[in-house]
Amino acid sequence: MTGLLALGLTGCGGQQPAETTETAQAFVTIDGQNLLKPDGTRLFIMGTNLGNWLNPEGYMFNFSKTNSAHFINEMLCQLVGPDFTARFWRQFKDNYVTREDIRFIKSTGANTIRLPFHYKLFTDEDYMGLTAAQDGFARVDSLVEWCRESELFLILDMHDAPGGQTGDNIDDSYGYPWLFESEDSQKLYCDIWRRIAEHYKDEPVILGYELFNEPIAHYFPNLDELNAKLEPLYKKGVAAIREVDQNHIILLGGAQWNGNFKPFTDSKFDGKIMYTCHRYGGPATKEAIMNFISFRDSVNLPMYMGEIGHNTDQWQADFCQVMRDNNIGYTFWPYKKMDGSCFMGITPPKDWQVVVDFAEAPRATYQEIRDARPDQAIARQALTDLLEAVKLKNCTPQESYIQSLGMK
Repeated sequence: MTGLLALGLTGCGGQQPAETTETAQAFVTIDGQNLLKPDGTRLFIMGTNLGNWLNPEGYMFNFSKTNSAHFINEMLCQLVGPDFTARFWRQFKDNYVTREDIRFIKSTGANTIRLPFHYKLFTDEDYMGLTAAQDGFARVDSLVEWCRESELFLILDMHDAPGGQTGDNIDDSYGYPWLFESEDSQKLYCDIWRRIAEHYKDEPVILGYELFNEPIAHYFPNLDELNAKLEPLYKKGVAAIREVDQNHIILLGGAQWNGNFKPFTDSKFDGKIMYTCHRYGGPATKEAIMNFISFRDSVNLPMYMGEIGHNTDQWQADFCQVMRDNNIGYTFWPYKKMDGSCFMGITPPKDWQVVVDFAEAPRATYQEIRDARPDQAIARQALTDLLEAVKLKNCTPQESYIQSLGMK
């Protein structure tokens, strides 16, 4: 079954099952612009993103040109061969985020984790060391259990949707948001979310489902046409989820890097919708996010800053205060990466620059690949050492970064 892992091929709509009051009270709910915990108290989201774990991004490895998951995988196969690469990815997933990492996140004062994931983790497509029977549910099941132990809520974010929803490296696509033009990709997107929702419909640790991340980059000449397709495509995904799950909130991000909410015209098509914005840089002021606040106020639904970060500690502290003052929760990006600007800094292992140099070298022809390839023993040892470097015990907490977020 190509591209699917026993997914039900039942389209994007369907009947919605009835919901009991007892079931609803077990989950995070919406009350106007606020989120409420199951005990009825207000939830103000604060936490981090587990970026790079299940959706590798080049810059977190200090790569520039090799900046998406399939670019990285292709580069590694050229560097050390497909067998070594497959083993590397499987161990990378084991080591990058563990129960101990989740306990550390809890210790910072966080109450929520956002999990970016690649749609391929729920298919039979080749991805991160597996070519069939992907381990998406096993990975998320473990994370759910760790979050339950640490009393953290979890947001599931399809960071990389079928066909690509953004059209840049962050969605691991092919330079255009083909999701908005491909019926097959839209069907797969609905089928995967339906299957995820069926699996987690009774799981209160999960705060909600974020249908896809940062849709529709700003580069494309047909931007108005693409933006007009955003809300209808969200409605398809919501309908697929509601066939099996009436319990969970569904999060919708704005167009153009989760920054443009003008395409939304119907905030009442589902009773458990909230919105999510992103912002990097600019003034740390209320005026800088008035478009988010104004939209939030107009629909009277929660707004949450799903990604923010990569700035000075003072800027972060100032902007966190702005968000707290204006009831916009936040999960900073990312939890762990090489060097700083995160919760946990990874120290590049010895000879890592050898891998970086190959990743940045011209590799458009087979001759260029052969000319750029370094000594195998050095390259393989650097990758092996990275698998140790990413473990929590070998990382460095970025204390001032964490303190700037004001979560304790």
